[in-house]
Amino acid sequence: MTSQDMEEKIKEMFEKNYQSLRFEGGHALTENTRQLALDQVIAYYRKLRHIAEQVTETEVKLTLPNEITPNGNRFNIEGVVSIVQDGEEIRMYDLKTHDPDFIREHTEFYEDQLNVYAHVWQKLRNNRLDKTAIISTALPEKVKNAMEFGNEEDQKLAFEDWTPVIEIECKEENVARTIEEFANVVDNIEDRVFSAPDAERLMEKEPGTNVKFATYVCRSCDARFSCSAYREYVRQSGARNQSDIWKYLEDTGDEASNEKKILANLK
Repeated sequence: MTSQDMEEKIKEMFEKNYQSLRFEGGHALTENTRQLALDQVIAYYRKLRHIAEQVTETEVKLTLPNEITPNGNRFNIEGVVSIVQDGEEIRMYDLKTHDPDFIREHTEFYEDQLNVYAHVWQKLRNNRLDKTAIISTALPEKVKNAMEFGNEEDQKLAFEDWTPVIEIECKEENVARTIEEFANVVDNIEDRVFSAPDAERLMEKEPGTNVKFATYVCRSCDARFSCSAYREYVRQSGARNQSDIWKYLEDTGDEASNEKKILANLK
């Protein structure tokens, strides 16, 4: 099958998957949004075709069962990865929707998770593993713009600069600490212990973006209506009267994205 044939097949599968999700969830997308999503899938196929063609196992479910927290709560750790065998080398890939720059700046977040997955794969399943990596599925703006507005040369340069695969070093000696951190989170959830970041953190810009944490995260959080950190963030942002405060509480996205949601669902 040629690359062109494969891309046509991807388009067919994309449409079937979209229609299935649409009927299941009751939500539709505008034509423009659907096209952007399809462009992202096609872009990843073109960039990572060599990995896709080597995948030995996909959607591999890894489970670390029957762990017990300090408070006696029982829990499992589960994850889904893809396994690639390239000659004698065996690699594990974990897909994330996070921006690649964010992943590179916070590799410790991903090391912890992959440490556990690698532990399950090697120690519990008795399989060999040589490398682990994250695949960032967030399409960089440079690539998006090149695909939408650029010529063939622009697209070529953007694709060459784009590195969605980020290798992560796994350390077996950190597995026990990571499992302990998971256990503490489970205890906090069971004990209803939740704490928001402070207002200063909400004011900070997310790595790899020009967007504040409050816009990047809090906008999608319904708990912001009763969150003291968010109220302090609103106050520090200059809200002085009721209309200013409601501007923050009613913020669910920019006008263009909200309009797209409305038009899509009316359609």
